[in-house]
Amino acid sequence: MCKRFFALVLLAALALPLSLIAQTPSLAVQVDHTIAKVSPMLYGLMTEEINFSYDGGLYAELVRDRAIGEGRRALTHWTMAARGNSAVVVSVDAQIGPSAALPRSLKVSVTSATETAPAGVQNDGFWGIPVRPQTTYSGSFYAKTDSAGVPVTVSLVNDETGATAASATVTGLTGEWKQYTFTLKTAQAPVTANNHLILTIPRPATVWFDLVSLFPPTYHGRPYGDRIDLMEKLAAMHPAFLRLPGGNYLEGDHIAERFEWKNTIGPLVDRPTHPSPWRYRSSDGMGLLEFLEWCEDLKIEPVLAVYAGYSMAQEHVDAGPALESYVQDALDEIEFVTGDAGTKWGAERAKNGHPAPFPLHYVEIGNEDWFDRSGSYDGRYAQYYREIKQRYPDLQLIATAPIKSVKPDVLDEHFYMTAEKSFSDANHYDKTDRSGPKIFVGEWATREGEPTPNLQAALADAAWMTGMERNSDIVIMASYAPLFVNVNPGGMQWETDLIGYDALTSYGSPSYWAQVLFANHLGAEVVASTLANAGPWVYASVTRDEKRRKLFVKVVNASSDAATMTIALDGAPGVGREATLIVLSGKSPNATNSIANPEAVIPVERRIQIAGPKFERSFAPYSINVLELSY
Repeated sequence: MCKRFFALVLLAALALPLSLIAQTPSLAVQVDHTIAKVSPMLYGLMTEEINFSYDGGLYAELVRDRAIGEGRRALTHWTMAARGNSAVVVSVDAQIGPSAALPRSLKVSVTSATETAPAGVQNDGFWGIPVRPQTTYSGSFYAKTDSAGVPVTVSLVNDETGATAASATVTGLTGEWKQYTFTLKTAQAPVTANNHLILTIPRPATVWFDLVSLFPPTYHGRPYGDRIDLMEKLAAMHPAFLRLPGGNYLEGDHIAERFEWKNTIGPLVDRPTHPSPWRYRSSDGMGLLEFLEWCEDLKIEPVLAVYAGYSMAQEHVDAGPALESYVQDALDEIEFVTGDAGTKWGAERAKNGHPAPFPLHYVEIGNEDWFDRSGSYDGRYAQYYREIKQRYPDLQLIATAPIKSVKPDVLDEHFYMTAEKSFSDANHYDKTDRSGPKIFVGEWATREGEPTPNLQAALADAAWMTGMERNSDIVIMASYAPLFVNVNPGGMQWETDLIGYDALTSYGSPSYWAQVLFANHLGAEVVASTLANAGPWVYASVTRDEKRRKLFVKVVNASSDAATMTIALDGAPGVGREATLIVLSGKSPNATNSIANPEAVIPVERRIQIAGPKFERSFAPYSINVLELSY
């Protein structure tokens, strides 16, 4: 009976129309037929202060709460340090600070101490302070004392062993506020983040401290600069732009908590800090100039977002006279970025150490203003548009919600999706009206996996990116979000983030590697291609670089089975028989990377042979593939 059943099944299959029987997927490519130019700004970076992205992340400051804040949690990361029979009281002095911007300080009152049993205060950093051997750390603090001449010893001390990795003594303290600098140089210290910073004095005295700072070596050696490992990962993404200062961080929960750029420039002691929307305070060490220097270091352009009169607690400023000062603030900000030293704000930038203007072509007006229930964005955008265009007619202005009063140059659209949605909507822009504004996909991600995406999310991301590439005449910019997450307990406010790190190390998620593959293998033109018999799990895009005579074929196989595909290249005078294949894959869609296993899912590159203009290629299950061909 079993044999008879299978025979009937076979006969039924043979009776089906050929179109209903599973066929080999095929990709027909017309190499000499381009359908669009690829936007040179297509792939970039979106950033904001979330998940300890700046403080405790990219901004390399190792001291947490370096400027003393207000409230009951002001001393959370500052505790007394007393050796032997010494004694000390640590408190916040709300009446004494080094500047108008920083009106409070850390009051350290030592009542008993000696050279062998000093006392003072210690800081635990951002989930520890990383120490490496043969490394130089640059530090500073502001201080004053009631006992002139009292020395301060600064030390890096291991939490578990009590061993001192490095120390230095600062002298010359007086009754007036002054900044003091020091250098800590480690010898053969073990590599560990289990360390704290201690400031001690050897006799009874009171010392007031504020803006206590310690930096490891930074990217390009910038003072108060960025973490080397994280900047190297960003550079590997080959981005074209940085959207700054980014997202909700621009708006703040309340108008008074917005990113006030004028409070983030100049000496650190003159930056008042401010609450971020993600329930911790920003040091504002990553100020407007530091954002711009971040762009400069990566050789990319800023996409500058200016505050547009709306904050997330449904506070807004109506268009008209009330909005004028905010529009003027945006004009001043643009001048700070682009003005020469003969302009008011260009001169201010030069005074801050950067005489040369920065390139700027795109300005975004607000962020996610579709959340504004007042309906005021149309009028607010129009007011900014008129006044910015009057002074800077060549700037491309980005709207963050659909508007009717004027036609924006670019519209910012955001997508946070499940993998199912990313796959099903990968052709989202295939039929977009080309007469409308250009599109900036300013925030997007497949949200599966935490703290960083798994392979399933990366496959869905790659499917979505094939759609953006095919339509890069209309989708001119795109940036995954969020960019960073500190993986320590309490470090994450939003799950599924591109790059994870702790105090010592970092890793790229599978989605990070998908971004690297797509951005590093992107031609200047979209080539006509037809994907057939692919089913719901295979996606493709094709671009070419005519100058280099390179063709980039990207194939995503999100199924659990290998996909054998026929690829036909027409319209090319000849096709090189040797090609490069780069594959990002894993055994399971749940495969992922982590601090403990940072390279579980990484790209593998190899040279392959192809039969000619028409050939077959098998693509592994759960794989993202980049095929680089010469023609």
